[in-house]
Amino acid sequence: MRLAWNNLWHDRSRFAVAVLGIAFAVFLMIFQGSLLLSFLDASSRVIQTTDADLWITARGVSCFDFASPLPNRFVEIAQGVPGVLRASRIVSNFARFHSPDGHNQFVLLIGVEPEAGPLPMPTVTGSASVMEPDGVLIDRSHAQLLGVSRFPQEIEINRRKSKVLAQVDGFSSFLGSPYVFAAYPDAMRYLGTAPEETSFILARVAGGSNVAAVGDELRRRLPDVDVLTRQQFARKAQVYWITQTGAGGAILTAAILGFVIGLVVASQTIYATTMEHLEEYATLKALGASPWFVIRVVLSQALVCGFLGFLIGLMGTSPVVELVRGSIAWLTTPAWLPWLILPPGLLMCCLAALMSIRAALRVEPARVFRA
Repeated sequence: MRLAWNNLWHDRSRFAVAVLGIAFAVFLMIFQGSLLLSFLDASSRVIQTTDADLWITARGVSCFDFASPLPNRFVEIAQGVPGVLRASRIVSNFARFHSPDGHNQFVLLIGVEPEAGPLPMPTVTGSASVMEPDGVLIDRSHAQLLGVSRFPQEIEINRRKSKVLAQVDGFSSFLGSPYVFAAYPDAMRYLGTAPEETSFILARVAGGSNVAAVGDELRRRLPDVDVLTRQQFARKAQVYWITQTGAGGAILTAAILGFVIGLVVASQTIYATTMEHLEEYATLKALGASPWFVIRVVLSQALVCGFLGFLIGLMGTSPVVELVRGSIAWLTTPAWLPWLILPPGLLMCCLAALMSIRAALRVEPARVFRA
């Protein structure tokens, strides 16, 4: 280990380049990993926030944001299935949001029945059960975009008068169309949805009932719809946004590029360092050093570069993420993600050392006498 450190410290500039290259690669992998995980979470946030065991959607609906109408009578059918504790409705569609100062913005208006679970719901101040009429809620991250500067504030949705009562956290949209939450009857009126239609039906299964069996019975009675568990629908939405929109592919590509950049920088630096000290490796082999000893020296150099690069990359990630959150409110870095990146980062350094190890092992001990 001491020999490896001395070799690195002997050429500080090349050592610094290697560490910074790996730090940039680690930063890029953590940042792109944060983007990917946050993107997946945001794409299914509304679905996962509910406490519904089963979601009933129109056939082929891939995600929450692009709903298709369902017959309203399906609610009574679902409620009559043995094991269903309650069935509730959510209506959603895009609407025009207009504020008094002239802001116009398309939003995804979401109307929620109280039984749907812990989604944001406009309520009278001091009461958790009485719905505030003609009121809506917005996410804090979209207040400026929507031109909302005070609460309550009079606005219009699809040319119908409404008011923003308050703001909530955790429902920042990645579509560019902010989520706006309303009581179910108000949302139906704002959207002009026909009374015989809804967007989603949520079923809560009674305790002791088998969710899979209840789902099978719902599919038997409602053969023209999709019946999915909450986890299945959330995963379906995530797969849709990753595979059908190209956004996930772009993020994954950037993360892979970060790995490749670090691999190239580290391999070039470690290889150059090894080539400069070939006489030393020849001396070691002439003195009887085993091939494993030479391998350990080169690997130690790579791992020292990798560990220091990881620490620097990790320290640079948090401030950049906080800075970017100003424009991407749904971006977060899970505490476990950097430690998940550490093994691939060290593996990258070990892969970078392979060429150097080969050169060090092939050097002839007699080289030291020719030098």
